[in-house]
Amino acid sequence: MAHTVLVTGVSRHIGARLAGVLAADPEITRVIGVDTVPPPSHELGRVEFVRVDLRSPDIAQVIAAADIDTVVHMSLVSAPSQGASRSLMKEHNVIGTMQLLAACQRSETVSRVVVRSTTAVYGSSPHDPAMFTEDTEPHEPPTHGYAKDACEVEGYVRGFARRRPDVTVSLLRFANFMGPGVDSPLTRYFLQPVLPTVLGFDPRLQFVHEDDAVEVLRRMALEDHNGTFNVAGDGVMLLSQCVRRAGKPTIPVPSPAFRILGELARSVGRVNFSPEQLALMSHGRAVDTARLAAELGWRPKYSTSAAFDDFLRSQGLGEGLPVKVIDWLSGLGVGRAGGRR
Repeated sequence: MAHTVLVTGVSRHIGARLAGVLAADPEITRVIGVDTVPPPSHELGRVEFVRVDLRSPDIAQVIAAADIDTVVHMSLVSAPSQGASRSLMKEHNVIGTMQLLAACQRSETVSRVVVRSTTAVYGSSPHDPAMFTEDTEPHEPPTHGYAKDACEVEGYVRGFARRRPDVTVSLLRFANFMGPGVDSPLTRYFLQPVLPTVLGFDPRLQFVHEDDAVEVLRRMALEDHNGTFNVAGDGVMLLSQCVRRAGKPTIPVPSPAFRILGELARSVGRVNFSPEQLALMSHGRAVDTARLAAELGWRPKYSTSAAFDDFLRSQGLGEGLPVKVIDWLSGLGVGRAGGRR
């Protein structure tokens, strides 16, 4: 069966890659990419770009005019762009999603909706379980920033699914994207010359490689998989393992100082240490991906560790001790800042 697919957020790396992969698929006859600014021309391929601000009702006209049957919503932003306010970011994430879902609800052709969310909806606290499943309620629900936006977005998605039970709705909670082309607050953190860490904590982190993220999204766009799914590479890494592999010096600082450093770094456009980033760098987060593996009969090509290594290689980093030696030292607790695994 041929498909006509709409992908939002195509000016950003993962959205552009996904649109290009879908456009090359023989099962798909047409891919329309929407965003407020166009992606790099070399990433477009057969993708038809339409400049649309999701906060406006214009998206409904695009869906109706093209007889869209599959919508992949990639347009959530995790940090304000330089010079943009947090309120504009929230409008884009929440109001934009509301307008898109309203258009899908009125559409007679849309039969599948895929929404990118984030594992940040689980929050980060010292009382978290070792692994979050999709049904685990967060001990401390997010109250600000991107994570709160994602919680609101998920609420609207669930409401849409109830109102349109005839539409397949796939909600994907991604761990932090990692890979050669990823530019995010977390990847920018690891590119700093000196890495501040929160004194007394060594959080567990999970990553999903950009190739695996695109593959999961491709499958969801072509197949019916109702429900909510965690998406992450296998395994976890301690922050101390990450910084040793990166070969970067660290400065352990108390959490208030970490926040101040983040504000200074953000003011010069270097990196965004938001309150949710501080919580992640203190308590970490890990999710269970068994539901996704069972649903798709598929496992990510890259583990969390392999995804991080690929990112380091792309940046010319990680030329220090061999990985096996680093992990052996970590197992002995050598050089760790402390905190729970």
